[in-house]
Amino acid sequence: MMDVMQESRHEAPLAMTLGAKLAAKPGDSEKITVNLGFVDLGHVDLLVSEGVYANRSDFIRTAIRNQIERHADITRQSVARKPIEFGLRRYGRVELEAALAAGIRLEIRVLGLAVIADDVSADLASATIASIEVLGGFQASPAVKRVLAGRLF
Repeated sequence: MMDVMQESRHEAPLAMTLGAKLAAKPGDSEKITVNLGFVDLGHVDLLVSEGVYANRSDFIRTAIRNQIERHADITRQSVARKPIEFGLRRYGRVELEAALAAGIRLEIRVLGLAVIADDVSADLASATIASIEVLGGFQASPAVKRVLAGRLF
């Protein structure tokens, strides 16, 4: 019994891609690594071998979605306190130039993927983005990421 308990503490890395069910492009999902104990991994593999799930990634995606649904009230409460945009949100040069002309500094909050387009210069991003909080993924040029580094939450 002791050997089994000791083995269950060891973790095996399990790399997978999480994202949309039918990800059209590599940028539509983010690859993460999850460390699981061998016993947990064995349970996952058993469910896969029995046809309950197509593969390990399918199991993990389903488990994550179930937990997200289970805690949906927390998400709703958070959004009620402070608005957040869901999904893919792209900020381009035209939008940021309009904000600059109007004297507006953006406080960006995105749950999903926030993209600062390649046509946005570091100077324009610096002048128009007061803060940026992304729960998920953030894509921008290296120069824009550098200039916003102190404003990222």
